[in-house]
Amino acid sequence: MKILHLFSAIACGTLLLAGCTDKKIIPEVKPVAPVVDLNWQFETTPVWEDNFDNNGAPDPSKWTFEVGGSGWGNNELQYYTAGNNASVLDGNLNIVAKKELSNGRQYTSTRMITKGRGDWQYGRFEVRAKLPKGKGTWPAFWMLSSDNSYGTWPASGELDIMEHVGFDLNNVHSSAHCSAYNHSRGNQKTSAKLVGGATDDFHVYTMDWTPYAVKGFVDGEQYFEFTNENTGFTTWPFNKKFYMILNLAIGGDWGGAQGVDDNIFPVTMQVDYVKVYKMIE
Repeated sequence: MKILHLFSAIACGTLLLAGCTDKKIIPEVKPVAPVVDLNWQFETTPVWEDNFDNNGAPDPSKWTFEVGGSGWGNNELQYYTAGNNASVLDGNLNIVAKKELSNGRQYTSTRMITKGRGDWQYGRFEVRAKLPKGKGTWPAFWMLSSDNSYGTWPASGELDIMEHVGFDLNNVHSSAHCSAYNHSRGNQKTSAKLVGGATDDFHVYTMDWTPYAVKGFVDGEQYFEFTNENTGFTTWPFNKKFYMILNLAIGGDWGGAQGVDDNIFPVTMQVDYVKVYKMIE
């Protein structure tokens, strides 16, 4: 200890002779510049797409299936099968929900994901789809974090490009969830739009995701926007890679809020295409 004290004294004396003082030098911490709108555009040719041109099972190079009947965090009633409820026919993907017993559940359906086959940070994400009709249905086209860098849901974020619940016919929703804003708190960032014939005709549902904002569209008309507040990941975890999800849930906290009409089954969500366009840096 005495040797260390002596060394410190010599070092300090040397610094003083050199014109230094005995004060700590604290480096200046420069604030991170806020993200501003640079009017980002998107390429016109998809960087990833599935047009569902080949009859049979969905393309395994682009999609995998999530399997199970745990309720999926929303008390959903279906069991998601390993592809038994999804098929491609005449240019459309058909996700079919059925009333049938499977692994202790009364319904079966499909949840398809691109994780590990399609993961992106920013871009334009688009689906052309005809939604199922009937009370108790809950179709969605949405995105989750690929690696949960900020922690489990909702910390790493969720982006909902399209959601629809059957008891609220033709009213579609686009939303964003994060730590500060999510449906568990009842303050998720969201907007809804009445789309005439959403369950009878095909419509295009799109989300533009840039460092500045996420924006939701139906048939090219914007109806949702959530802007980066520049306050960190609790309000903006959307600076990491995300993957896409297509699913048709039955019941659940929201989809089943007014019960399930068992007379509707089987019921189908049809998808014409899914496309991703790269953001131009």
